[in-house]
This record gives sequence, C-alpha cells and structure tokens, in this order.
Amino acid sequence: MKESVILVDNTGRMTGTMEKLAAHREGVLHRAFSIFIFNSKGQLLLQQRAFEKYHSGGLWTNTCCSHPRPYEGTADAAHRRLMEEMGMRCDLKEHFQFTYRHEFLNGLIEYEYDHVFIGHSDQMPVPDPMEVADYKYVDPGELALALNNHPATYTPWLIICFVHVNEIVTKGFWKDIT
Repeated sequence: MKESVILVDNTGRMTGTMEKLAAHREGVLHRAFSIFIFNSKGQLLLQQRAFEKYHSGGLWTNTCCSHPRPYEGTADAAHRRLMEEMGMRCDLKEHFQFTYRHEFLNGLIEYEYDHVFIGHSDQMPVPDPMEVADYKYVDPGELALALNNHPATYTPWLIICFVHVNEIVTKGFWKDIT
C-alpha cells in the first residue's frame, strides 16, 4: 500500500493529499512532525536513520520524525510513530512549527511544514531496525557543537530546528514539555 502525505499551504492548512514518494519527487509542501525526547539528565535521544531509508540513510537525527496520514491528527501520528520507530510511549507537547526545503543528491526534495513535539522519558528505546540503525543520548551543548562542526553527519531538519528546541529546553521550560 502506498503511503500518502497531507499537502498544506504556507500556513499549515490542508490543501489535499498526495502519494508520499511523489510529493518528495515534486517538492510539494506537506505536513510533517519531528519529536525530541529528553531524559531526566537533560540528554536528547538521537537516532541514526537506517541506511536503507530513501533519503538521509545513516545520518543522525532527532528522536523520531515522520508524516501524519491523511485525516490523522498530527499529535496522534507523533505518538504512533514514536512507538513504531523507537518502541516508546510518553507525553508529547507541540511547541512550534517551521517550514524548510532541502534537495537531496538523489533528486528527492523535502519541503515540509514541520510540527515540533518535545517530550520527557527515561524509558529505554526498542527501535525498529528497519527505521533505526542506532541510537544514543547526547548533551544538548555537545550536540550544538557537533551540528556546527560536522553538519554532514546530521539531517538538515535537525540542524535547522535544534537551535529553537535547545532554547526552549535551556530556558527552563521543562514543566511545559509534557
């Protein structure tokens, strides 16, 4: 079964649906989400994308990211994919949205209206090996340096939105995360 994504305008309002791979071939703006899970030590859970992914295989990224299905709420999709990819459940709170566009060497284009969720959990992940090659917990300050010094190791959307996520977390909004 082919997956579809939700097409949106530049305000995030749904305008239609399209087959997922076609949307990435044509570079059509669509809804996505990114999840950032922090543990009680303040470390961020990163995943290394499976090497077989259709783009960005082997790159390190935030805890989980994906697309809601047509007529699926974005928060519901975030919870579903966190369980499917990382084998975890926790409360998530949406903190902001951003739009980005990135062209990959294989010709695919990510043009996404991305909803960013932050959560807290000390549960150990049980990743799906079809989605995740590896995972690790990192100190946000060390990640900020690594994103600056070694950007080719990380996904473009992580580089773009981590600055804002880190601001939210370092300003002491932990009570608002869940």
